[in-house]
Amino acid sequence: MTEHTRLLGEVAPALEELSAEAARIREGEIAKPVREIAPLTLRTHELAMKCTQQVHDLSVSQYPAMKNGADNLAHLAGACAQISLAATLCNLAIHHRTDILLYEDADSTPATSRDQLRRAGVEMQRAATTYRAVARRLSRRLASFSARAEDRQLISEAQGPSPQKAPSAPPAPGARRRV
Repeated sequence: MTEHTRLLGEVAPALEELSAEAARIREGEIAKPVREIAPLTLRTHELAMKCTQQVHDLSVSQYPAMKNGADNLAHLAGACAQISLAATLCNLAIHHRTDILLYEDADSTPATSRDQLRRAGVEMQRAATTYRAVARRLSRRLASFSARAEDRQLISEAQGPSPQKAPSAPPAPGARRRV
């Protein structure tokens, strides 16, 4: 869990850096959209893939059994979706800016692309807030002896034998449902 906490803590600064880059690009003329926006898009997609992999790794670990683990996992899954959305918005920014090459009635200004980049930055900031909060909570749990003991107990209970259900009696012959 220590390694996962470290990785969680690295995501928020990476998202803030990507968001700042989106803002910097948005302030420019966006004259060469593929050249200017594609590197941002690729790095955002790459981060989304890493985050999705980590959510998967956490989901198949003991993390969901820990206190608030399942809730935190759900928050992280939502943040992954926000990062993926941000990457898609960056792709749309490229597309909207290159529309002028294909369509006569396309917007010749970068206004639509700027709006897509703004929205991508907002999604990145929201995801960064989630990652920062989850990393902080997990770090606190790992630093607390009593919380670690509680988590070990919860994990032990989750791994323990499941209660056996009483075998159900077969239905009475007259109780069959007729179709």
